[in-house]
Amino acid sequence: MEKSKKGFSAGFDSVTGRIRRFCADTVAELRRCSWPNRQQLLESTMLVVVAMVILACFVAGVDKVAELLINLVTVRS
Repeated sequence: MEKSKKGFSAGFDSVTGRIRRFCADTVAELRRCSWPNRQQLLESTMLVVVAMVILACFVAGVDKVAELLINLVTVRS
């Protein structure tokens, strides 16, 4: 019985140790990252918003053209 308790405890310590090491490594890696300043962040955000608006307009246009073509093909006179 003692052996199984010892094995379980060692496994638990191993898992918690690995979790702690992972968290410490993650924090250390995030400290080494170069973060954008406020201006770079705003410029990147605006670029993404503009790109999404352009993409949405393109998809809407293609959808409308496809709708018109399908209506021409399927509507019977």
